[in-house]
Amino acid sequence: MPKIGIIGGSGLYNLLKDPRSRTIETPYGKPSDVIDVGSIDGIEVAFLARHGKKHQIPPHMVNYRANIWAMKELGVERVISFSAVGSLKEELPPGQIVIPDQFIDFTKRRNLSFYDGPDVYHVSAADPFCPHMNDILNRASKVGGYSTTLSGTYACIEGPRFSTRSESKMFRAYADIIGMTLVPEINLAMELAMCYSTVATVTDYDVWAEEPVDASEVIRIIKENEQKIPVILKNALQEIASSRKCSCSARLDNAKV
Repeated sequence: MPKIGIIGGSGLYNLLKDPRSRTIETPYGKPSDVIDVGSIDGIEVAFLARHGKKHQIPPHMVNYRANIWAMKELGVERVISFSAVGSLKEELPPGQIVIPDQFIDFTKRRNLSFYDGPDVYHVSAADPFCPHMNDILNRASKVGGYSTTLSGTYACIEGPRFSTRSESKMFRAYADIIGMTLVPEINLAMELAMCYSTVATVTDYDVWAEEPVDASEVIRIIKENEQKIPVILKNALQEIASSRKCSCSARLDNAKV
């Protein structure tokens, strides 16, 4: 049973050796796609394309509860997420990798919890990301020669539209990067006492910047960032698989009312 789950773009599927597709039924409906279980450098992992393998599911329609529940059903204890984000800070240019340690939730209509009653849990989210995995992923990225920032705040918006200029300037006062997929994925992982870390790749400056975003430049950066992900995973997986030096598994202790 894979202990490590990877959630990200469909391009990551090609990293798996001898993949086997698993269809998982959950109390919350179907996940975004089948989950592929295979190995990367001898480490068994489960991979799920967050938006479906054809990228047919927009961020506000992803069945996050089914996705995380299915990973847990497979035995996953640690989730590594990959996402493309916009930058809210000049010092985080396109191409930068950010491994955030905080988030702010600006979503509006998403199912945020497994605990809708009668069992009620209030899970502490003071430090939502796994510090142990964050540290490993940061070092793995730097070994690959990539400009990487450890720590930062991810502002998650509802989507699918992008921010207005005024919204972007407001978010900039509180966060470092902005995207549409972190919440409630991370909330749900915490509620199942799973470790969770995000490798966020910056594609462009958000619209607070006065210069308009050039679409061709964004596409070029996305392709460059995609080439970094296999290197980071291969540098990180052995250490992540070898130990779990964190308190994420105890998140539900004393959380039940």
